[in-house]
Amino acid sequence: MYIYSEHDQKILDERVAQFRGQTERWSAGDLTEDEYLPLRLQNGLYEQRHAPLLRVCAPYGNMNTQQLRKLAHIARTYDKGYCHITTRTNIQFNWPAIKEVPNILEELATVQMHAIQTSGNCIRNTTTDHFAGVALDEVEDPRPWCELVRQWSTFHPEFAYLPRKFKIAVCASTEDRSASLVHDVAIHIVKNDAGKVGFKIFVGGGLGRTPLVAAPIHEFLNQEDLLSYLEAILRVYNRYGRRDNKYKARIKILVKALTPAAFKKQVEEEWAHLKDGPIKLTAEAIAESKSYFQDPDYENLPAENEELKQKISTDRAFGNWYRINTHAHKKQGYRIVTLSMKKTAVAPGDVSDQQLEDIADLADQYGYGEVRATHDQNLVFSDVKQADLFNLWQALEKLGFATANIGMITDITCCPGGHYCALANAQSIPIAEAIQRRFDDLDYVYDLGELSLKVSGCMNACGHHHVSNIGILGVDKKGKEYYQVSIGGTTRQKSAIGRIVGPSFERTDVVDVIEKIIQTFVDNRHEGETFIQVYDRLGMMPYKERIYAKATQ
Repeated sequence: MYIYSEHDQKILDERVAQFRGQTERWSAGDLTEDEYLPLRLQNGLYEQRHAPLLRVCAPYGNMNTQQLRKLAHIARTYDKGYCHITTRTNIQFNWPAIKEVPNILEELATVQMHAIQTSGNCIRNTTTDHFAGVALDEVEDPRPWCELVRQWSTFHPEFAYLPRKFKIAVCASTEDRSASLVHDVAIHIVKNDAGKVGFKIFVGGGLGRTPLVAAPIHEFLNQEDLLSYLEAILRVYNRYGRRDNKYKARIKILVKALTPAAFKKQVEEEWAHLKDGPIKLTAEAIAESKSYFQDPDYENLPAENEELKQKISTDRAFGNWYRINTHAHKKQGYRIVTLSMKKTAVAPGDVSDQQLEDIADLADQYGYGEVRATHDQNLVFSDVKQADLFNLWQALEKLGFATANIGMITDITCCPGGHYCALANAQSIPIAEAIQRRFDDLDYVYDLGELSLKVSGCMNACGHHHVSNIGILGVDKKGKEYYQVSIGGTTRQKSAIGRIVGPSFERTDVVDVIEKIIQTFVDNRHEGETFIQVYDRLGMMPYKERIYAKATQ
């Protein structure tokens, strides 16, 4: 992980003191609500339905156990004993008192954490693959590039008040586990024919009211040009992005209106003034960033562990967990472990203060003291010895984080919805729980195979429903909660926006609709086909016919 320098820490401490003064002035009436609004937003503080919400930044999803324990302390001291993992790999507190937020930020600063630029019309937290640095299918570790982008974008004076929020993701792997192509900018680490590593740049992705997949505008960008090219993109957006209509303010609208080719032309013209300037990356700067992400002190272990193989074959529950919740590691003798935060009857992504403490203990014991948040609202131990997997599984079972459902229909991604969010049209959490209860037979879930299901409470799409195999969106219909269902979204091997099946459904009908969709898939699949493969082959009509059959009889 990146470790703050003395300079970094000084800037952060000064920012905390500055916001404390701003909050005190607001509390005393010396700052109006309108004056305080942009100040609190760029410190991650929202006003929600029932209470303020504080969003804490976890750069590219990485946290150490000292930070986890601090989050636990904050949840216990300043909130209601829990926090929430977001789809941007950040951490949210749903019940802090506004006057206590400066104290929270001061505590976070002691473990090199903050809430800077987690809200507002600025460059948000840069995200990447939660298997970064240990994945078998990556070109190279993307985290050093995320860190360079983070340092460039934080407090950037030119981009503090963009037309709208701006999100960047970095992907270095064959499988896009960061959903990069539905970001404002996607940076793909690639190799050219000569074996040189560089970047393919995509622009104009995003969800919300106008979901779009990003378009490529540069096929191979040299490493030293990354920040200058990003700066050129942001300058064009800052100059021409709409500020008169927030629904048309994202860069995706500008790219679509101009066309990707015309937008690229604007960027290249701007870049001509920047590419050989002071933000051109030097070999030393790149090497320094890479030095922050060294491998832990791995042991030389055998590729296979006979005792583990026996446990897998004799303990069915453990075998299922191993197959579904662990993944291959670049270093022999190790596995990547995903902790499922999707136990039925628990809001997806919620974790209590005590659970955070327990996870930190396990990460110290089994995972080199590091934990990663995923955009699917789970947590990852990236470096676990094969010999430790059975003991870790037993410990996770006791905590409720060993549900063997990663990538399955019950591994539901879900925004907080109407329970908390002031923007939500409908509740999300009860829908997720109802689906988990309907599909509670794990053998049936395993037979269905890889299948993503995501729920959003409003069109802002914080639950990423647009890019889910099955997506559910809460909508308002004359003051009553309804739900719109889409099929065919995906972000893994490709990126596609799901298509709406038809008219929305009442809350009581949603689970039955999902079951009809699943049954259509089961009735039509060929051996080995996934849900998205069957949908791509059949199209929408068989699903639509079954869902609405009763209404058309």
